[in-house]
Amino acid sequence: MAAPALKHWRATLERVEKFVSPRYFADCNLRGRLLGDTCPLAALSSFLTPDRLPYPEAVRQHFRPAQVGDSFGPTWWTCWFRVELTIPEAWVGQEVHLLWESDGEGLVWRDGQPVQGLTKEGEKTSYVLTDKLEEGDPRSLTLYVEVACNGLLGAGKESMIAAPDPEKKFQVSRAELAVFYRDVHSLLVDLELLLGIAKGLGEDNQRSFQALYTANQMVNVCDPAQPETFPVAQALASQFFGQRGGESQHTIHAVGHCHIDTAWLWPFKETVRKCARSWTTAVQLMEQNPDFVFACSQAQQLEWVKSHYPGLHARLQEFACRGQFVPVGGTWVEMDGNLPSGEAMVRQFLQGQNFFLQEFGKMCSEFWLPDTFGYSAQLPQIMRGCGITRFLSQKLSWSLVNSFPHHTFFWEGLDGSRVLAHFPPGDSYGMQGNVEEVLKTMVKNRDKGRTNHSAFLFGFGDGGGGPTQTMVDRMKRLHNTDGLPRVQLSSPGRLFSALEGDSGQLCTWVGELFLELHQGTYTTHAQIKKGNRECERILHDVELLSSLALARSAQFLYPAAQLRDLWRLLLLNQFHDVVTGSCIQLVAEEAMCHYEGEADDIPAAVPVPDAQGGAQSVLWDPQGSSQTYHLPLTSQPVLRYPFPWQHAAQCRSCSPVHGGARARRPPHRQHAALGAHRSVGPAPLWWGSQPRLSCRTSPTKTDGSVTLDNGIIRVRLDPTGCLTSLVLVASGREAIAEGAVGNQFVLFDDVPLYWDAWDVMDYHLETRKPVLGQAGTLAVGAEGGMRGSAWFLLQISPNSRLSQEVVLDVGCPYVRFHTEVHWHEAHKFLKVEFPARVRSPQATYEVQFGHLQRPTHHNTSWDWARFEVWAHRWMDLSEHGFGLALLNDCKYGASVRGSVLSLSLLRAPKAPDASADMGRHEFTYALMPHKGSLQDAGVIRAAYSLNFPLLALPAPGPAPAAAWSAFSLSSPAVVLEAVKQAESSRQGRTLVLRLYEAHGSHVDCWLHTSLPVQEAVLCDLLERRDPAGHLPLRDARLKLTFSPFQVQSLLLVLGPARTETLPLGL
Repeated sequence: MAAPALKHWRATLERVEKFVSPRYFADCNLRGRLLGDTCPLAALSSFLTPDRLPYPEAVRQHFRPAQVGDSFGPTWWTCWFRVELTIPEAWVGQEVHLLWESDGEGLVWRDGQPVQGLTKEGEKTSYVLTDKLEEGDPRSLTLYVEVACNGLLGAGKESMIAAPDPEKKFQVSRAELAVFYRDVHSLLVDLELLLGIAKGLGEDNQRSFQALYTANQMVNVCDPAQPETFPVAQALASQFFGQRGGESQHTIHAVGHCHIDTAWLWPFKETVRKCARSWTTAVQLMEQNPDFVFACSQAQQLEWVKSHYPGLHARLQEFACRGQFVPVGGTWVEMDGNLPSGEAMVRQFLQGQNFFLQEFGKMCSEFWLPDTFGYSAQLPQIMRGCGITRFLSQKLSWSLVNSFPHHTFFWEGLDGSRVLAHFPPGDSYGMQGNVEEVLKTMVKNRDKGRTNHSAFLFGFGDGGGGPTQTMVDRMKRLHNTDGLPRVQLSSPGRLFSALEGDSGQLCTWVGELFLELHQGTYTTHAQIKKGNRECERILHDVELLSSLALARSAQFLYPAAQLRDLWRLLLLNQFHDVVTGSCIQLVAEEAMCHYEGEADDIPAAVPVPDAQGGAQSVLWDPQGSSQTYHLPLTSQPVLRYPFPWQHAAQCRSCSPVHGGARARRPPHRQHAALGAHRSVGPAPLWWGSQPRLSCRTSPTKTDGSVTLDNGIIRVRLDPTGCLTSLVLVASGREAIAEGAVGNQFVLFDDVPLYWDAWDVMDYHLETRKPVLGQAGTLAVGAEGGMRGSAWFLLQISPNSRLSQEVVLDVGCPYVRFHTEVHWHEAHKFLKVEFPARVRSPQATYEVQFGHLQRPTHHNTSWDWARFEVWAHRWMDLSEHGFGLALLNDCKYGASVRGSVLSLSLLRAPKAPDASADMGRHEFTYALMPHKGSLQDAGVIRAAYSLNFPLLALPAPGPAPAAAWSAFSLSSPAVVLEAVKQAESSRQGRTLVLRLYEAHGSHVDCWLHTSLPVQEAVLCDLLERRDPAGHLPLRDARLKLTFSPFQVQSLLLVLGPARTETLPLGL
């Protein structure tokens, strides 16, 4: 034996690196010995199609001879390969692989079933034909490989997030048989891990030198050309890895994972195949590794697999029973955490949890949302209401400005609900199992001393792929090695159980989890966001109308299946790369088709019986600025009130529908009428002016300005359409800052650092350019009677223009701005600003089921990072005794800096969709000055009224003399958000009511109903009865007690319906 010698650290390290390198010295190093003899395929043929064909249809096509290196495409097409192979007789006793390398994503089919994905980017470039060829095994086989003309992350031109290259070509660069040496693979895994330990622990660490010297000695004893030397090298590695750590080691819970974006840089239909490619591979790993656990989220993807790959779905159910395949998340898709409404978030869990229960026998106990762009402060309450107390994510690690201070903590929501939250300290959901990641998970943990357990999610993600056998081998080898954290193949359940055991010292984070990045997603693809808001309104109204029809008509059949499918379509579009607009053009077009499909399907979904039991259609006009239901009746109109509070505002009338066509009415030409009602249900409608109520426009002044006054507020517009004055008439209080103008359109340069559709950077504020109007374009529209209005034109740039009608209705506390924009820009950001004569250190923004405050100043980096925030239907800036609210009907991006309220309108990013936001847009926002607090002034009611305008519906027979109220509430602080049939309903006659406290107060509230209620009981958000939740019904009233921002759900069991004439044809 040679005498010990001094070793140079860098030289020794590089010696080992070269020994395992695929690039250097592969002719004589260990890596070059991984594969033995090779053999060409017996035959290769192909078939190219633009369609994604099912296997039985594809294999019947005409296949033509093909060669390795042939090009095929273009993007989004599919090339099927028939692979005929013959294994040489000399390979008996060997492990034999099909080697396949292509820049397209592949799926191997064997005996009519999908068996494994092949993706070069996902390190899956071989398929194991047999782990040991036996004498009696068949030598000739025919496989099919389905190759998608896209890569793991789409087909971006020149960069990942660039718009796809529609003419891109693909090729198979390798297709042959080879002998695979498993013992060489094991040695390579060990040597790579030893190198990782040496590098990761560094030159100041004793264990690092031990790892490096062990690796060096393995190179000394291992001769790649002599396999008989391998066991000696293996024994050296085993001796090192067998040295155990102490009891205080940090424990890493390694869970197989494969994040698949439901649509992003590829279309929805390609995701179906990504699931098959990824999950067949995971099934293989579960078969070969009984201790390997694979966590899988998103019920929608599992539903796709069930439909398109029933055999694979059955295998997943089998492994779920073994505990190896673990459904997680509980939602239909991994939705955006900011933009969906509260009710839509509830439905994500309702649809998802019910699917998991039906298909896998149990619901999820963890909410799994690793990749989204922020997290609403109401999510903890929604989670707990859906039976979930655990939450996993990691996206806050992307925050640009501040580092989130915890990895394991309690997250407390708006109402005080708490869940246990864990962010994997490795800051990734796509680990590959190397030592660097393992050490980072331990070292970067920000809750050292409070907990000693962390998640480690391994497997290729975003575009699918998932774990590999090499990753699993690494995890097993690092099970319990001195100098490293303990690594155990684990499950989400075992992880959270361990975290709960350490929870006594955990900190609590209160409120929203705000991602300090991707703030452009609140605005990008405005049409998708408008479609989302409108379809949320549609489904609310259809469920309400159907529920009232169910309660009052014995003949009515609630369209449960159709509504479930429509909800699932909306929930699909709320995936975090779709509703946010951070997707390719093809996905955006599909999303818009989904919204149009919802509108088209509503007539078939909701038949409405008349008094004689006949059926009539309820229709919606998706091209107006709000939904309108039409009944083919010619009688007196009545109003339909969607929410139980006082309305005294404009409504939209129902014009006749001819031949099923939807009449299109410009948003600035709506009819006006007056209605006053305080409950959910119909009431008489009066057309025309009302006594003592008027709205007037002053004549155009010499300077070209216009004044609108309805006795509540007075609006003055300058000759260019800017708002120079907004006065609350009763007090004479001016809302616009002195010397400033409101309704000021502003253009910004919008060039982020990289993530174009996602990001708007803080420096865009330095490029502010007011869009100056031209005097003389302001003209009087309607004047006198029920409505006053003025309109103007504005040239935004040489390529873009805007027209706007400013509308003030009788009895209305806000002025509306109906806006039409023709937008053709590149990397520009359009906002509208309202400088307020209000001073406050914080502004209030609506979120799901409530509201929260954010600073208007930039005292700290946490404040400054919120230069662009999200809100739903309103934001408000108030000081004591007075405030100004800005409402909207389809926008989400917002900010209040100092005293300036700003609403984000349109962006113009060019990646990944070069056409994003180009074209025509319609939207409405409104401005409401108010006395006192926003709660007492009715800002929340006003925002609902803007988004749910009163609808005039023809009714059969004479108009009712009085209103009929289905529901009314005694407190304005409580909102009746949804009325629907229960998912599991006794004879179909059980309704679910969803209510929430909207003011931020403790309140007792009486719910009055005229429906034939036999029983009332509280339930959770999954509609499961609360055993102690029985509610006594007294004089058709139920008493409810709310804490601030609390959401409550009720089950109302209805008695038999009476046969009667229904006021709305219901």
